[in-house]
Amino acid sequence: MSTTADRTSALAALHGLSQAVLDISRHLDTGDALRTIVRTARELVGAEYAALGVPDGAGSFARFLVEGVSDRQWKEIGPLPRQHGMLSVMLNDPHPQRLDDITSDPRFRWWPKAHPHLTAFLGVPIRDRDEIIGALFLGNTGTPGSEGVGFTAEDEELIDVLAAHAAIALTHARLYESERELTIVAERTRLARELHDAVAQKLFALRLTADAAAGLLETDPERARAHLGQVSALAREAADELRVAVGELLPADLDEDGLAQTVRKQVDVIDRAHQSHGGPRVVFSDTPITALPPAHAQVVLRVAQEALHNALRHAEAGRIELKLAPLGRRGVVLTVADDGVGFDPCDDTARRGLGLQSMRERADSVGGRVRVESSRGRGTTVRLEVPGARPA
Repeated sequence: MSTTADRTSALAALHGLSQAVLDISRHLDTGDALRTIVRTARELVGAEYAALGVPDGAGSFARFLVEGVSDRQWKEIGPLPRQHGMLSVMLNDPHPQRLDDITSDPRFRWWPKAHPHLTAFLGVPIRDRDEIIGALFLGNTGTPGSEGVGFTAEDEELIDVLAAHAAIALTHARLYESERELTIVAERTRLARELHDAVAQKLFALRLTADAAAGLLETDPERARAHLGQVSALAREAADELRVAVGELLPADLDEDGLAQTVRKQVDVIDRAHQSHGGPRVVFSDTPITALPPAHAQVVLRVAQEALHNALRHAEAGRIELKLAPLGRRGVVLTVADDGVGFDPCDDTARRGLGLQSMRERADSVGGRVRVESSRGRGTTVRLEVPGARPA
């Protein structure tokens, strides 16, 4: 029969495990997820030391995180371990390993001189179906000096459940990072296409106009001067296109600056570039918003860039305004409005040229939506609504 103390201890362990799973699932960055997993594993079973290794497929580790070891001691231990001894066992055997004294096990090999001394050991693989994508290593229970106490079956069960959820979180984080890399590739492809379509064509026209001016210098100086004026205008337009493209290629530090400040910086750069040549005024304003999940913030930034780029290229506007405002308690509304020539929303050719489908696909990827309002001679407004993080 279980005692009240046993039930209290079990409830505390379940609460700790539940909170750990929630913490891990919030992370989309693999590094953050790994750090949360190893810290949580150590806390759940009261281990003195904890480590988490992710194999690199070449006999070593792509990542190896530790808890309970000081920075100085970690430096003295030396380079990342290779897969030998119990480390190798954990990355090849799908079963947990629970030992009262790791050094007495025949599979134990050695550790560096500065490595902490371990007796009790608990190792649990992190599996994605049949693939072992990492392993948790826990050493010594309780506080320093309590090395004689071993890990229990309940400890093993807790870490095994944690490892199962860790596998889901790591797989999700990897998929997110892969999606982000694909997004970057798609963005660069789009920019390359736009550079070819816009800047390259302007440079080609510039060269032809310059050649024409050179041929008229002696026979028709007035027409030559007119052509040179066109050369100057084309050069300014090409320079503006390049500035916008380079601004979009620069990495946006959303983590450090936040969404509003990142958009503000990019708008300021573009406004200065176009103001120097008598182009449209580009302004940004915002009302304080709640921080969005990284994927959501990335969508807002990309739609802002695309809508602004469209307005600069096609609207013939005198002013373009970008605004960020709260949507409910956690979401965000982005509006990009211009006072330009507008277009017919029923014109499929115009809609494709403005990349409206791309904006809608971005919005759909995070549960948001895009609306576009425009009419000829009355400008265009793009409105993006993106929900925020769900409450825990």
